[in-house]
Amino acid sequence: MTLHGSIVDPAYSRMLIQKTDLSLQEIFALDRVQKKLPLDEAMVKHLRRANLIEGHKPNLHVSAMVANATASKADYIRTRAQDDEFYAKLVLDYLVKFGTASRKEIDALLLGKLSDALDDGQKESKIGNLLTHIRQADLIENTGSRKASQWVLKEKN
Repeated sequence: MTLHGSIVDPAYSRMLIQKTDLSLQEIFALDRVQKKLPLDEAMVKHLRRANLIEGHKPNLHVSAMVANATASKADYIRTRAQDDEFYAKLVLDYLVKFGTASRKEIDALLLGKLSDALDDGQKESKIGNLLTHIRQADLIENTGSRKASQWVLKEKN
């Protein structure tokens, strides 16, 4: 194990030591997660089994239990993903209210709500996949072109 010379937040490590029964190795590994540094596969598996981390590599983040112990609950909510139904409801509510939406408008609606663990490309892909999923559920349709999409609610027959 490599120990890096700085701790992002010394209070974070102190709280982990005081409020949990974690081993020193687990605390150092969680510090690496907080710093967005890589972990070996065995430690990732160990932390997952102990419900200490969530997410997909390389976008791991501490679990709700650790966030609660370290008073970083707001960061936890920002980094964990919401379920697709949450995002789909936002899109459908937007279309009910305004009738139509371009991809740019849908991006503006959702980009700030997606997990901070995703980069911009991953967020765009997530939105594209979400729109495809809602379209395949026969709830919306694109009345524009591929480059200039105009999403509307699908009319029920």
